[in-house]
Amino acid sequence: MLRFAYLMKCSEVSLHFSTVLEHDIKSRLKSENACYHSVQNNLSSRLLPKYIKTEICRIIILPVVVYGCETWSLTLREERRLRVFENMVLRRIFGPKRDEVTREWRKLHNEELNDLYCSPNIIWVIKSGRIRWAGHVARMGREERCIQGFGGET
Repeated sequence: MLRFAYLMKCSEVSLHFSTVLEHDIKSRLKSENACYHSVQNNLSSRLLPKYIKTEICRIIILPVVVYGCETWSLTLREERRLRVFENMVLRRIFGPKRDEVTREWRKLHNEELNDLYCSPNIIWVIKSGRIRWAGHVARMGREERCIQGFGGET
């Protein structure tokens, strides 16, 4: 098995595509985790408004994980792992909420995070990137080499 990395995207030449994909997503999450920890203090700062924190998430953290996502076919397990990480970042941004009935602080529920975060979630971004990539491949001419991998003949 041959393993190589290009622009932090680790690829393997193997017959088992699912293990390659799982390894790629793990390396993406590891990179996103490092990126998250580098801006963690800014995300929990009370000096920055929440819209700047969400822009930091959208501009700095999200592109790290979705790099190369156009070729991913996600399983439910991988989708869940990506959503869990995204919710962790959003909970850091929006902080806890004081319950009006019990007067205790609690974590925000996933639905509350979705309501507060106006941008599309990470799974939607990945799926739209995959559709955009498929459109590019479909519009390519017959002489392009990419058609061979997409199911066409040359």
